[in-house]
Amino acid sequence: MVVQSVSNAYLWFRIKTSTVNCQQSTVNYLCPMAEKEKLRLDKYLWAIRIFKTRTMAAAACDTGKVKQLGTSVKAAKSVTIGDEYEVKTEARKWVIKVTGLLASRQAYTEAIKYYLDITPEEEGDKLNFEASSFHTGKRQSKIGRPTKKQRRELDGFMDEDE
Repeated sequence: MVVQSVSNAYLWFRIKTSTVNCQQSTVNYLCPMAEKEKLRLDKYLWAIRIFKTRTMAAAACDTGKVKQLGTSVKAAKSVTIGDEYEVKTEARKWVIKVTGLLASRQAYTEAIKYYLDITPEEEGDKLNFEASSFHTGKRQSKIGRPTKKQRRELDGFMDEDE
């Protein structure tokens, strides 16, 4: 009996604290952060899975690859809902709009709910064009190792000189 009442009290405490943290009158277990809490930009970019590590996200901010309204932002900048950021990664250029704050890294299916990808279609088309033109799957002629026929011709040419 005693154990049951202690666990019920703990459960009530958890429900009350989660309600207070999410600033809502009903219990909301899916609220990872309240809207008024501060969240660093590098941590947010890492949590929504744009960068693999938080260190990479901070380095991108420091080198000017993350911009807001055309100006570079620091990694320690606080993120608020509605902000728009331009992010350049190794793979592509992103233009994202913050729709929710996420402090901890979650699965990709959950993380995409906290931002809206508003990247122009030209960027995606440009990336597809570069990929298709660069990798043709064929060996370029007259470059690299000679074929068997070319080697025989070379051997015949070299033998004639002697």
